[in-house]
Parts: sequence; structure tokens; C-alpha cells
Amino acid sequence: GLVRDSQGRKMSKSLGNGIDPLVIIDQYGADALRFMLATGNAPGNDMRFIEDKVKSSRNFANKIWNAARFIMMNLPDDFKADKLPENLNVEDKWVISKFNTLAKEVNDNLDKFELGVAVSKLYDFIWDIYCDWYIELTKPRIAAGGETEATAQAVLVWVMKGMLKMLHPFMPYITEEIWQALPHEGDYLIRAQWPTYRQEFDFAAEERAMEAVKDAISAVRARRAEMNVPPSRK
Repeated sequence: GLVRDSQGRKMSKSLGNGIDPLVIIDQYGADALRFMLATGNAPGNDMRFIEDKVKSSRNFANKIWNAARFIMMNLPDDFKADKLPENLNVEDKWVISKFNTLAKEVNDNLDKFELGVAVSKLYDFIWDIYCDWYIELTKPRIAAGGETEATAQAVLVWVMKGMLKMLHPFMPYITEEIWQALPHEGDYLIRAQWPTYRQEFDFAAEERAMEAVKDAISAVRARRAEMNVPPSRK
């Protein structure tokens, strides 16, 4: 398909509606442009170039960057975690199981050349499940220290590295930059082993339990907003 302008018109010199990719890259970054084009991609269909979508992709890159900074700020200098610990909490098994399912679905989508669907699933997992929920759930554990902190750190790094591997074809620059900052084996991210579905990471019971907790928290937040209860009030 063609990349058309925001009004659906074909880009041409006579209309003066062409987009210079180098200008967009200078403003928002190559990763943001690549991600926007991949997100709007459906085989055989035209897509519209909308600058706000590039801004949204840049914000997504910032979200990943800030998540990586949070992890790095809370890792000890001698941190080493080649595999997941055995003493996992419910939320740990939940995010691992969710990522395991994501790996299976994204691989299926890529095999069918459904790039847009694969990217959307990665976006939803990284933004909502990992950043908005799991990182927030680990903050009290990291503050508490001890064994629960070490487990949270290991899971944070393990899932982040898996996300970077799957996002790398779509956002190669930021993912490589973060990969080099995280504890890792090998040299470059492009040579890292691609994530696949693994039966031992399927924690169905913990997923259901955690989803119930999420639903309860979301319901309470919604009701508080409806009743105009200030955040400081119980």
C-alpha cells in the first residue's frame, strides 16, 4: 500500500503535500517514525501519515526509556541474573505468563506478516501491563529491600530484556541503547536469542488471581472518580 497524506491524498510535488522523512526523523527520531509506519501497516492497504501518531510513538519511546532508567537506578552494581528466581510472587508469575503469551502471539503474527497487529500487541503489553502495572507493583518491594527486592529486580530485568528483543526489529536504536546499559550476555541485541513460548512460564492460576486484583483496583479508582473523592482521602 501507499503512504498517503493526512487527508488521504497521494503525495506529490504538484500538491506540495510530501513528507521529508529526514525532517521527521530530526524532530521525533527514526524509531518513532518506523514504529508509526509499522503500527499503521496492514498488508495491501494504504495508510495515512498523521504527525500526531509519530508524536505518540515518540512518547512510547520515552516511556520505555524511563522504565529502563527506573530499573537501572534500582539495580546493585554487582547485579547478575541469567535466569528467573524460584521464589516468585503472584505478580511476578502474572507478568511472566503474560509475556510468554505475548511471545507466542507475536511470533504467530510475524509468521503471517501481520506486522501492525504484532506491534500493537507489543505496545499494549509494554505500556499497560509492564509500565503501568508491574513496575508500580514492584516499587514497595524495592523500597522494602531483602529477598523480595532481589526477586523483583530479576523479573524486571528479565521481562525488559525480552521486550527489547521483540521490539528491536521495529525500534532498533533505542532498544540497542538500553540493551547495552542492562546486564546482558553477548555483544549486540540483534544477535540475542529471540523469545519463544515456553510451557514452564504458563501460570494460568496466578494470571486469573492477578487479573481479579487489577479489576478490583480499577473499579475502586473508577468509583472514587465518580464520587469526586480526592486522592488523599481514604
